[in-house]
Amino acid sequence: MSESLLYCLIVLFGLAAIGTPIAYSIFIGALTYLFHKEYDLALVSEQVLQGLYESFVLLAVPLFIVAANIMNAGTISDRLLNFCVALVGRFRGGLGHVNIVASLIFSGMSGSAIADAAGIGKVIIEMMTKNNRYSPGFAAAITAASATIGPIIPPSIPMVLYALVSDTSIGYLFLGGILPGLIMGIFLMFMVAYKAKVNEFKSEDPVPLAKLPKITFEAIPALLLPVILLFGIYGGVTTPTEAAAVAAAYALLLASFFYRSLSIKNLYEIILNSSKSSASVGLIIGGAIILNYIVASENIPNQIAGILDEIQITPLAFIISVNIILLILGCILDATTLILVVIPLFIPSCITLGIDLIHFGVVVVVNSMIGLITPPYGVLLFVINATTGIALKDIIVEVLPFLSVLLIALFGMVMFPDLILWIPRMFGYNN
Repeated sequence: MSESLLYCLIVLFGLAAIGTPIAYSIFIGALTYLFHKEYDLALVSEQVLQGLYESFVLLAVPLFIVAANIMNAGTISDRLLNFCVALVGRFRGGLGHVNIVASLIFSGMSGSAIADAAGIGKVIIEMMTKNNRYSPGFAAAITAASATIGPIIPPSIPMVLYALVSDTSIGYLFLGGILPGLIMGIFLMFMVAYKAKVNEFKSEDPVPLAKLPKITFEAIPALLLPVILLFGIYGGVTTPTEAAAVAAAYALLLASFFYRSLSIKNLYEIILNSSKSSASVGLIIGGAIILNYIVASENIPNQIAGILDEIQITPLAFIISVNIILLILGCILDATTLILVVIPLFIPSCITLGIDLIHFGVVVVVNSMIGLITPPYGVLLFVINATTGIALKDIIVEVLPFLSVLLIALFGMVMFPDLILWIPRMFGYNN
C-alpha cells in the first residue's frame, strides 16, 4: 500500500468515525490522495462524469425510490396491510406474522429496506403496540428484521448497484433473490412463532370469510406490480431500467386514479423527498467511482488475488472470509458504501477462484442487509428509533434473536449456492 493510499484511508475512516456523511468522507479522502500524488484535480470530475454517463442502469435507482415513496404516501400500503391481516393475522402472534408477510409483499414494490421500515413498518408498529398487545421493543425489532427482506426480493436497489460494480445481469440477480428472500421470511416467522408461544401472545380475531373477497380485490392491483416488473424484464419487453420507470408510472396511476389517494400536494412532496434520497445515493456513487479509480491505480484487486493464489485458499473459505469481513464492516458502514467501495476489491478474486458472481452478489446483498440491523450502527435501528421514538436499547435487545436466525439463513445460502441459482437457471442462466 502506497503512502498516498494510506493517507486517503486515514482521512476517509477518520471523518466517517466522527460522523461526517460517508459521501463527503469518500470525496475528501480521494482528494487527499490526489493532492499527495500531485494529480490534476480535474481527474475527479472526469472519472465521476464518465462513470455516471456509462451507467445507464443507475437510472433505475431514483425510479424505484419514487415508486416506493408513492406506495407509502397513498393508501396502497394500508390495503396491502389489511390483506396480510386477513391472511395470517389469525395465528398466535398474528401481527408479528403480518409484519413479515407485509414486508415480503412490499419488497416486490420498493426495493428499499429503509422505505419498508419508515413506511408500512411505522403503521404496523402502531397496530402492534396498541392496547399493549406487544412491547414496543419487540414490534420495532420484528419490523427492522423483516425490512431487511425488502432489497432481496426484486426489485432491489442494492442489486442494481452490485450489477454496476460487477458487470453482471440485473435480471438474473433479481431472480436469484426470490428464494433467499422467502427463506429469510420463513426463518423470521419461525422465530415469531417461538416467541409467541414462550410469551403467550394472543392471536388476532380472524377476518370473517365474507370480507375476504373485498379485501383481496382491493389488494390485487398493488400485488400485480411485482408481476408486471418480472414479466417485463424476463419476457424481454423492458430492460431493468425501463421496468423501474414502469413501476413508478404504475404506482402513480394506481394511487392517483384507481385508489384516488394521491393529491398534487402529496405528489410534490414525493418528488421532493425522492430527489433528496436519489441525490444522497448519487453522491455516494460519485465518491465510489473516484475511489474505485484510485484502488485500480494502486492495483489493489490484483494484489489481493495474488495473495489468495499464494495461500491457495479454496472458494468456500474465501466466500466465508468475505462474509465475516462484511459482517464486521456492516456494523459501521451502510449497505451502499459496502457494495460500491468494498465489494469491487473482491470481484477479481471471485473470477480467479471460479465463484459464481450471481451467487456472490445475492450473498453480499443479504449480508449487507443484515448489517442494517447489526448493533452498534444498524441504520434501520436508528430509522425506526427516529420515526417511532422507541428506545434504541429496547430495539437492540429484542432484535438479537431475529439477527441470529438471519445469520443462519445467510450461512445456508453460502453453503448451498443452488438456493440462489436454482431459479435463474430455470430462466436460462448458465454459469
